[in-house]
Amino acid sequence: MDFVSRFFTVPAQTCFLFGPRGTGKTTWLRHQLPDALFLDLLDPRLHRSLEARPERLRELLAGAPDATTVVVDEIQRVPELLTVVHAILEEPSPPRFVLTGSSARKLRRGGVDLLGGRALHRTLHPFMAAEVPDFDLARALANGLVPLVTGAPDPESALDGYASLYLDQEVRAEGLTRNVGDFARFLEAIAFSHGALLNLAAVARECEVTRKVVTSYVD
Repeated sequence: MDFVSRFFTVPAQTCFLFGPRGTGKTTWLRHQLPDALFLDLLDPRLHRSLEARPERLRELLAGAPDATTVVVDEIQRVPELLTVVHAILEEPSPPRFVLTGSSARKLRRGGVDLLGGRALHRTLHPFMAAEVPDFDLARALANGLVPLVTGAPDPESALDGYASLYLDQEVRAEGLTRNVGDFARFLEAIAFSHGALLNLAAVARECEVTRKVVTSYVD
């Protein structure tokens, strides 16, 4: 799939850019900010280095004195970096930081520094219909509009893989629920509520769990 323009602009000031996995945050930022200093925390070597000593971020900035924008991709992998970023933002003429992650939930649960209001919070969602040049309603209803899925040669298989990845990395790994089977049934049931009023009691009956459990899943 070719690069698709989005109805979204990067704020002029430091910001968090959240969004589900596969929405194209990294690809979009590399296209929009080609001159930025890009720090990808999925890079094993960089991740190990900054995890061991978060203050090494200052050394990286010193090595790119002309960089006015710094992108830290997957910030939740080294949340201690936020303390260093906060200190840098307090200094004269700091660079603009764009800090990406799949969700603010893990950062909040860890009690880390969220920059004390010095950063905007923005979310990059899946495609809107008007952003897709060859939009097809039936295909969108069947497979959704997550860029990782819509751009795949086999969207149905990609969607299955995406759901499994979400259950493994976002639910099981973070301990959001002890019963992944119940949560998987919840995902199937709530999919039928897309675009309609959400009836939590009906979803709970379909999943054979309590309404309180469904409410926690939605939250």
